[in-house]
Amino acid sequence: TQGDTVVIGGGNAAIDVARTAVRMGKGKVHMVCLEKDEEMPTVPDEKNAGIGDGVIINNCWGPKRILGKDGKVTGVEFVRCLSVRDETGRFHPVYDEKETMTIPCTSVYVSIGQRSEYGDLLKGTAAETPDGRIVKCDDVTFQSAEPDIFIGGDCATGPKYTIDAIATG
Repeated sequence: TQGDTVVIGGGNAAIDVARTAVRMGKGKVHMVCLEKDEEMPTVPDEKNAGIGDGVIINNCWGPKRILGKDGKVTGVEFVRCLSVRDETGRFHPVYDEKETMTIPCTSVYVSIGQRSEYGDLLKGTAAETPDGRIVKCDDVTFQSAEPDIFIGGDCATGPKYTIDAIATG
């Protein structure tokens, strides 16, 4: 990239994207996430390595809109995030719409966490999801209780490094 970059997200994948943007670009790299520093869903070593590489981390902000002119990104407007979860721990961000910030940039990468939603995909199979997120599988072969279903990535291990997800393949 030629100008500054904004990475939206606070997890390990977002740190990977931000660190890569530092190496590939010519401008500043801002990582922006909803969570407070101590709540970020990234491994502390990864976050510290990103900071060491020059990534600027902005905590407690949620994206409001991406700004542009003539079909090109010019910045991202953010709104202050007061809390990420409700009293039961469910994802339910609360924002202060009166407090905003705009980060000028020429590139935006959205690297927000996703959660597996299986729906009826495994219905009628022996594959089990004890917690509704991770599919129970063999630690070596990643085979589920259903002989023809193999599990990989975060569906097998929960949130980890990108390379760990690749390794399950």
